[in-house]
Amino acid sequence: MTVDLERLRRCHFAVDLGAARTRVYVKGPGLVVDQPSVAAVNTRTGALIAVGEFAERMTGRTPDYIRVVRPIAGGTVVDIEMAQRMLRHLLGDKMRRALRRRPRLRAAACAPYDADPLARRATTETLVGLGARRVELVDTLIAAAVGCGLPVERPEATMVMVCGAAATQVAVLSLGSIVTAERIPVGGEAVDHAIVQHLRHAHALMLPSQAVRPLQLALSGNGLTPHGPASTEIHGRDVATGLARSVRVDTAAVRNAIQTPLTAVLDAIGKVLRECPPDLVADLADRGIVMVGGSALLPGFDQMLRRATGMPVHIAERPDVCAAQGLGAMLEGRIEPLVLDPLAT
Repeated sequence: MTVDLERLRRCHFAVDLGAARTRVYVKGPGLVVDQPSVAAVNTRTGALIAVGEFAERMTGRTPDYIRVVRPIAGGTVVDIEMAQRMLRHLLGDKMRRALRRRPRLRAAACAPYDADPLARRATTETLVGLGARRVELVDTLIAAAVGCGLPVERPEATMVMVCGAAATQVAVLSLGSIVTAERIPVGGEAVDHAIVQHLRHAHALMLPSQAVRPLQLALSGNGLTPHGPASTEIHGRDVATGLARSVRVDTAAVRNAIQTPLTAVLDAIGKVLRECPPDLVADLADRGIVMVGGSALLPGFDQMLRRATGMPVHIAERPDVCAAQGLGAMLEGRIEPLVLDPLAT
């Protein structure tokens, strides 16, 4: 594999810093943190009030002296100090003390495909601030493929699509490395924004941020398929009067609004396949695409891809934690290094 498995086995913990959620895997205990990447800060004193799920529930509901921040955007740390404070709080004193007792503490972290040097350095400095003496960076695509059980070390094509909150990454893997890949700034947040904008323009309704995902699920459980109810009732705030109002929303129109930003994902898949060697594309005709990431659970997304590409599309068993589980498998030594010449063993 392109990552050095021997060095990863020396790491003591791994972090998947996502725009939506942060996950921490500790060698031995396993996945110890799976919380939203959100922190609430008192702007008067600078004190950290809350992190994770409690801070996320505070979004849009705080007085002016409390600010809810997201120190990670698109898989990149944009506020190193706040990300460190958030991680310390999420890990807790007991786990941090246990990690500090490890000699020459080492850490691993996911890095988005084609991340620039500044983004990689920000991730490294975030973990160094937690006490790590050395940080190993692993491509998110490889970590996610390992986490969902794909045979990435074989000379066969596997296609994985990491559907994140802020970006979508598509790649064809073979022999433990990326053959061709594409990263586009379209994810679950773009879908949420499309729904909010549709309701604002079509119904003059401001939708609370917490109501977007329930609305997607209310599209019948197959939000991108045409077999749901004709309409559903939505509660929000009137743009003109500012008063609470309920409207009946045409689900077909909402489905069209959702599909619009996802056309960029189809373009990315097409580009990756065009740049991929023909032998590997032939392998993919049977294996298809494996979807991982939190946005892979978007209702009907897999069916839309299946219709557009004509290829089998599968959703991983636990798509939201695949990258963290893949890092954990590397840390625990469950992935064997690639042997190019079997006669040499």
